[in-house]
Amino acid sequence: MVSTQSLQGHWNEIQGKIRSKWGQLTSDDLSQFNGNVDQLIGMIQRKTGEAKERIEHFLSELTEEGGEGFTGATEAVREYTQKAAKAVSDTSKQAAESMREGYNQAAEQMKHGYEEAEKIVKERPIESMLVVFGTGLLVGVCMGLMARSSR
Repeated sequence: MVSTQSLQGHWNEIQGKIRSKWGQLTSDDLSQFNGNVDQLIGMIQRKTGEAKERIEHFLSELTEEGGEGFTGATEAVREYTQKAAKAVSDTSKQAAESMREGYNQAAEQMKHGYEEAEKIVKERPIESMLVVFGTGLLVGVCMGLMARSSR
């Protein structure tokens, strides 16, 4: 025997298949289904003259097909979700590794730059002091002009 829950769960799909099998049924006839399977079977019997057992068998097949389709769709969604989660995980790992490499390269370049600056200061201390003094003077003049023009 077909259950009310099975029919209600797949009603739109089942309704179309019922109308295909028994063309003399109208949408109005089927819209009277209020969840009572016996009423639905009785109405189909009255309108079509079909045997109750054949109607029940047809409805059972429809609800089984619908349930299998739903189960298949659920499995497909689960499978796609797992694949997407794995892809995101793989991408995250790649991004983290790329960031680590970039950080290491930047740190190495800064270290190299510091070593070069230290080497120049040791080799030419007077020129280095003059460059630092000149740079400080230039920055100070620029800051003073900016402060003056913003008043």
